[in-house]
Amino acid sequence: MGWPLAVSAGLMDRNPRALFRALWALSAGHLLATLLVLLPFAFLLMLAEWQRPIQIGASLLVIGFGVYRLIVRRHPRALARIAPTRLALWSFAVAIAHGAALMLVPIYLGLCRAFELDAGHEAAGALMKASLLMAVLVTLVHVAAMVGAGGCLAWLVYRYLGLRFVSRSWFNLDAVWATSLVLVGAVALGFNLASWR
Repeated sequence: MGWPLAVSAGLMDRNPRALFRALWALSAGHLLATLLVLLPFAFLLMLAEWQRPIQIGASLLVIGFGVYRLIVRRHPRALARIAPTRLALWSFAVAIAHGAALMLVPIYLGLCRAFELDAGHEAAGALMKASLLMAVLVTLVHVAAMVGAGGCLAWLVYRYLGLRFVSRSWFNLDAVWATSLVLVGAVALGFNLASWR
């Protein structure tokens, strides 16, 4: 969601380096927000006997937040008050407000798994449950994917497509994001309830 700010930074400074500086600040904020949300769940997984209720609670949380974002379309006013020069803070706040880090919770908790796991998936699941390092690794992979996708889009708009392309082709990313949260949470909840016998 921050790639338009990277384009703006590049256009205002008339320098592609400004675009990449903005991407760096955006990735730092997004990384901190993701770790803030994901690490508590990593600590919760240490309580193995409560794994199923934690998984069900996390999937309900993801569904609830997705429904909330579909109903409440307004952005929090506090986000508009963050100065454009503080991209890391803005990225952190938006990642929390939009639930970007919540999308990782079902992946980290193993909610989107098949009923019968092969040995490789079982080993990966055991590794996730045993190590906080895995939570950090999941976060880093997510941020790298976010910066890669957003950075490519920002560069394409900045260098080749221009702002007219953005204004003509814009669609409601908030609704797409909220719907994806609801779907991931519903699939996770379904898998957990079906396998809880």
